[in-house]
Amino acid sequence: MLIQILLIIAITLQAIATVYALKLVRATKYNSIWILFIIGFSLLSVERTIQLLAASGVDVPDYLTVEMGLVISVCLSIGVMYAHKLFVYIDRLNYQRQLHNRRELTTTLRAEEKVRSLFSKELHDGLGPLLSSAKMSLSALQHGEADPKRKELLINTSSVIEEAIRTVREISNNLSPHILQDFGLRRAIQNFIDRSSTIHHEEIRFTTNLRDERFGRDVEVILYRVICELINNSLKHAACDCITLHLEATPTHLNLRYTDNGRGFNVESRLDSGMGLSNIHSRVSSLGGVCEIVSSEEGGMCAEIRINLQSEPMPQHLRPRRRKNHKR
Repeated sequence: MLIQILLIIAITLQAIATVYALKLVRATKYNSIWILFIIGFSLLSVERTIQLLAASGVDVPDYLTVEMGLVISVCLSIGVMYAHKLFVYIDRLNYQRQLHNRRELTTTLRAEEKVRSLFSKELHDGLGPLLSSAKMSLSALQHGEADPKRKELLINTSSVIEEAIRTVREISNNLSPHILQDFGLRRAIQNFIDRSSTIHHEEIRFTTNLRDERFGRDVEVILYRVICELINNSLKHAACDCITLHLEATPTHLNLRYTDNGRGFNVESRLDSGMGLSNIHSRVSSLGGVCEIVSSEEGGMCAEIRINLQSEPMPQHLRPRRRKNHKR
């Protein structure tokens, strides 16, 4: 009785598996795999039905079960071997999807940098010279004869215009750092650190083996933005007194290690909140790089970024095979 119950359960499960295989024939590319599985599961159901009849006392020829078992073994074995192609196809789709997402993100970042550069140029080349001309005119008026109140007004106005000029230059530089375009990554990072040190009292230590090497435009801009974001986050939120960053270039990679001795935070909650850390991860991902951030309460934070300077080719096993044209 127990054997008959188990056979009925087996027949039911194989019938359900056959139905699922029928649905997958239309849902996936490699239909031959599922057709083989359908044949195999259907014959298994028939074989179990024959065994059920035999267990119930019905006389069934032995050769029928043997032949059916051979056909089932062949169908399932070939189906498993063909399933490898399906997995390769899925991996190839995932790889192409990752490339597509990376290209979309890179295009978005490039458009953002283009707008930043346009605003920066308008401020630097348009508003900046106008303010400088106004300051020169006020300076000329200050040398003339005037009563003390008017002279004091001219001096105050000149100071306001000078402050406006400094603000315009700072905004222009933050939007699109000209020193990055002209002198490269090392000089731009050091310039940002020097400007931050004049405002904040925290110590910022920067070491690198870079000199005047230049990298791709996307690499330089994105890594510069990431470093600025990390430093600003530490200065605003970490309550630290020391920041260290080491940038190392190898023939194939750019490696950044960034640490501060602040109060730390929960990395997962910051990533889920959509704050600056998610922006850092997305920027690094657009270059195909890897970003790992570790932090703990009262333990500061550490960020390690690794950017591949060479384009990564598609893995060999994911490349579609080219059909050879045979000449007749």
